[in-house]
Amino acid sequence: MKKNKDSLESLMKQLETITKELESNSINLEESLKKYEEGIRIYKQCHDIINSAELKIKVLNDDNCDGGI
Repeated sequence: MKKNKDSLESLMKQLETITKELESNSINLEESLKKYEEGIRIYKQCHDIINSAELKIKVLNDDNCDGGI
């Protein structure tokens, strides 16, 4: 999987797929742990993307409030 190249939407779909697989109880414990680890990694990527977007919005809002537009 590509790191930092996937869109938030793509990553969220991957998380949804992993969640469904884990909830289905159709995979063994070892595979469940691998899926869980992958889910945590994807979650962290999503978190980073969202934090970056929030920071950009804050900067834009601060610029506008300081006599910008």
